Amino acid sequence: MRILLGITGGIAAYKAANLIRLLKEAGHDVTVLPTKNALNFIGETTLEALSGKNIDLDMYHDVADVRHVELGQQADLILVAPATASFLARLAGGVADDLLLNAILASRAPIVVAPAMHTEMWQNSATQDNVSTLQARGIRVMEPAVGRLTGSDSGPGRMPEPEEIVEFALSGLPLQGKRVLITAGGTREPIDTVRFIGNASTGRMGIELAKAARDLGATVTLIAANVETAIPAGVETIRVSSVDELELAMDRDCDLIVMAAAVSDFKVAKPSTEKLKRGHALTLELTPTKDLIAGYVANHKVVSVAFALSDSNGEKLVEIATQKLWDKGVDFIVGNSVIALGSDSNAIEFISRDGSESATGSKAELSRWILERVIPKLS
Repeated sequence: MRILLGITGGIAAYKAANLIRLLKEAGHDVTVLPTKNALNFIGETTLEALSGKNIDLDMYHDVADVRHVELGQQADLILVAPATASFLARLAGGVADDLLLNAILASRAPIVVAPAMHTEMWQNSATQDNVSTLQARGIRVMEPAVGRLTGSDSGPGRMPEPEEIVEFALSGLPLQGKRVLITAGGTREPIDTVRFIGNASTGRMGIELAKAARDLGATVTLIAANVETAIPAGVETIRVSSVDELELAMDRDCDLIVMAAAVSDFKVAKPSTEKLKRGHALTLELTPTKDLIAGYVANHKVVSVAFALSDSNGEKLVEIATQKLWDKGVDFIVGNSVIALGSDSNAIEFISRDGSESATGSKAELSRWILERVIPKLS
């Protein structure tokens, strides 16, 4: 995993040396990004020697390479330890006044912060409000330890030991080491050289699922069928158009497959090799396409999730989705209505062999919700 380790200007910065060592020994690629104030507490030479990489704090170095964006986009996980009260305030306010904060704001990677400061600073209502703001955005904040502080007093605010920070940072990644294959969007089957049979899928649900799987630590491959929505960073992407192209792209092993793409049920038997001209009636011969997810699970030992799109709601949707669960041979089915097409939110029925659950929310929220119910099956 590519970890961006931020170090801010507190006395606990000296513990970052052991933190780097532990992350490297665990096999992670660590890029260290201290603030200028952090270097008052730990030396640049030490950080370079332990990480094996040069330390660069200058916002205006390698401007042509857009370094502040590159650092954020390349990270699979961002860990800031220690995180001072000043840093928490600036991050909560979206203030990008140094290279570290610029990189964080330019990243879609999960973020973990380990605050360290004096007790009164940690307990100050302003700091607690900032922590609540960060947690509401999905940033994981590790509770400081209780113990001896810089002076003679003790209390909450002490930076936890590096071993505890590593365990906390990586424990929130239940899909670490898992390969997840996600399909998104809608297939297009050619009629002639410019026309096609398609559908209204935007691919938004599949993309949100790819983000959620990535943020849970998975190595994600996204097969995007005619998706115009922005593709998330940190995800391998394969672009396809037709059912045949999608089937070919799916020919790979994984631990979990999520079939969120809207696959055409039919294709034109003999598409024209030229643009058809207007002026006469046209009859198209349609042939049924393969059930790609049924074929995939029949030939791969994998945990599988499929989607069922219907005009129905409520009990009728559960009935339809449950039938598809058995017909396709998948582990889980997510039933949803056509009204969700193009929307940021959704209402779903999550069907397993043990029963069903209902959930509503944004597609981002539901993606995480779905994966949390699938993860135990991967154990």
